[in-house]
Amino acid sequence: MPDLFGLESGLSEQSSPQGLDPISSSLSTGDLRRRYDFGDRVSELSIPQDPFFRLVSKLAKKPTDDPEFKFTERRPSFHKRYAYAVGVFNNSGSEVETGALGDDLTASNFSTFKINMACDYLKDGNLSNVYGQSGNEIKVGQDNTQPQFFLEGQMVKIPLQTSVPGSLSAASAEDFAVMRVTKVTSYAGAGDFDSGIVGNANQCDLVQLEGVIVRDGGASIVSLGSPNAVAGDSTYSLSQEQLENSRCYVVGTSHGQGTGYPATWKDQPFSTGYGRTQIWKTALAMDNTTRATVLKYEPNEWARIWREKLIEHKWDIEQSMLFSTQGKVDTTTWTTQGAVDYILNYGNVFGLTHATKTQDDFLDDMSAFLDPRYNNANATLFFVDTATYNWLHKLSGYFTNNLEISSNFRADMALTGKKKVFGVDITTISTPYGDMNVARNIHLDSTKIKILAINMRYLAYRPLVGNGLNRDTAIYVGVQTLENSGVDRRVDLIQTEAGMEFQMPEAHGIWS
Repeated sequence: MPDLFGLESGLSEQSSPQGLDPISSSLSTGDLRRRYDFGDRVSELSIPQDPFFRLVSKLAKKPTDDPEFKFTERRPSFHKRYAYAVGVFNNSGSEVETGALGDDLTASNFSTFKINMACDYLKDGNLSNVYGQSGNEIKVGQDNTQPQFFLEGQMVKIPLQTSVPGSLSAASAEDFAVMRVTKVTSYAGAGDFDSGIVGNANQCDLVQLEGVIVRDGGASIVSLGSPNAVAGDSTYSLSQEQLENSRCYVVGTSHGQGTGYPATWKDQPFSTGYGRTQIWKTALAMDNTTRATVLKYEPNEWARIWREKLIEHKWDIEQSMLFSTQGKVDTTTWTTQGAVDYILNYGNVFGLTHATKTQDDFLDDMSAFLDPRYNNANATLFFVDTATYNWLHKLSGYFTNNLEISSNFRADMALTGKKKVFGVDITTISTPYGDMNVARNIHLDSTKIKILAINMRYLAYRPLVGNGLNRDTAIYVGVQTLENSGVDRRVDLIQTEAGMEFQMPEAHGIWS
């Protein structure tokens, strides 16, 4: 039906969608009163049906002038100054995987202590491991992970244990030593990372620290061992929990009187990503005889269908923003990134079974997800399916109804109120890690996704706007009459071209 999309006058070639040719004649009075740019208004239709699109279009709209747009992420380095002990030198000068400080390695009995350090995050961009992403882990000591921040005069805290466990999942720091660095030597990875012991300078990116022990806890250094063990142990893909007990942190500096300027270092906190726009189209056509016929219940059939088509168009955008994946169908047809696909592949991933997940288990997940070094809870919205919406209210309701002594002594996890944000109902649940802002999203009901936690600070809705043309949601109107084509009908085309931009995967999470 190529004639179905003929346009009436008033749309120039620059403002007509591809494939729609303008017809030269004057606009009718009705069309002159019509607002064609429908961008912000389409999200106001049936607000509770599509909360994600509603909030994103109101809070995070950032136009782009290129259908393949790029963006920059910035990850600070002040909390990234940590490394792992991957080789310790014993008294005879041989390198071992684990070293016991003991009496003979203290500052008074051992003039110089040597230890090799390696990292598990990329120095270009400060890209780290993310909880639950075992397929995308950054291995300790792999290329581009060499520590850059160790300097002479620094104090380094080294975790200790009385006995070294067989795996890091059982690691627990029992004490610590403090080392003052007197020399830093870099060993850039020149060989195969996945062979040899990690302390071999030819096999991985690391630095060797020399210094004196100023505090000796009298226990053993927790060392990672070989890179093969690191690559084969699933706990190494976790972002915080197991590896935290083995991290050696910089804890300040110590310099002598009258000394000059110390050495310095420079980080590279920026990384880039890209996205694509997607074109959504919804068409409506009706002959003018039907439009002029008054019906029972809904007298104006055109008005009824037109409104439902707008809601259908918005529904499709919401579904794409949740479940689409970024890709290119052909040279002119692209798909944008969806939140579920993005977080499943790059974000924090947790498990949730309502029958077995306790409040304590859930708070453990929240602790890992809302670690302030990686995520800021203030801008996070939790979109949940209906079953989880009920489950969260049952958890918080039980504590409120059964354990609250008075208004001054509330439970740690309690329903504290409800509010509307741009018309979307938000339930506020108080937890030890801040308030959870929860919105029910019925689009998740047909999936295994229980909770979709999205930090609204790190995403954007990117409509294509440039050269005086706005490709955000607009209505293109065509009236074909007997005078110009022999066809007597009305045609509307609802069209949107926009994309989704997601940043900082460690700031988003998913429970399934």
